[in-house]
Amino acid sequence: MSMEAMKQRIAIVTGASRRRGIGAAVCRTLAARHVAIFFTHWRQFDREMPWGADEDEPESLRAELLGMGVVCEHMETDLSLPATPQRILDEVEKRLGMPSILVNNAAYSTNGNYEELTADMLDAHYAVNMRGTFLLSTEFARRYPGGPGGRIISLTSGQSTGPMPNELAYIATKGAIEAFTVSLAADLAAKGITVNAVDPGATDTGWMPEELKVEIVKHSPHGRIGQPEDAARLIAFLASDEAEWITGQIIHSRGGGI
Repeated sequence: MSMEAMKQRIAIVTGASRRRGIGAAVCRTLAARHVAIFFTHWRQFDREMPWGADEDEPESLRAELLGMGVVCEHMETDLSLPATPQRILDEVEKRLGMPSILVNNAAYSTNGNYEELTADMLDAHYAVNMRGTFLLSTEFARRYPGGPGGRIISLTSGQSTGPMPNELAYIATKGAIEAFTVSLAADLAAKGITVNAVDPGATDTGWMPEELKVEIVKHSPHGRIGQPEDAARLIAFLASDEAEWITGQIIHSRGGGI
């Protein structure tokens, strides 16, 4: 898509709470193509994680994107609440206009093997990774006016390429996103919306301990770990007109690694 055409686009990117994360990288990459950005974040989740939350990061990211010359808004929102998807679309339309790109990047993730798995753990993952993603995608699709250029791109985690035994709730809900992607793509093709999922593989977003990085590099044909920008470039391509014939695909962009 030409830069001039991209200027007319508005993208929603969920889960852009950390400047080193994939969500933030997607925002920057789309902004570099002159796409207006509306990103969401949920700092409470980051506060509970080992990496913690930088309370100033969302506003700092917005300032960076504004400095790139694009319109940008953001919103703190909890995707585990059933009303959140409709609220996000209402806010986007009110502040920016009708979006044509949706990037489902937000995710809930905690470790847990078969001995630790509980109903509460399953429900917490389901609420964000499945229900939040599915309701936001369908609300976006219902409001999309039709015609070429609609894009839904979800992040998945390669659970179909091999076992992830200590992340049972997470991989189960991420696997559901893959199944949902394939069928939703068939539903929405006639409306001009493509639906794809991206598995970025192991990506260095600041959470990896050094020993894990060393182990990943051992198995990497490129001799390095994936970076957020690697995933962002693929997502930006899938959002472009050049990708209008690609839909219903789960793309494993893992640098040739396992």
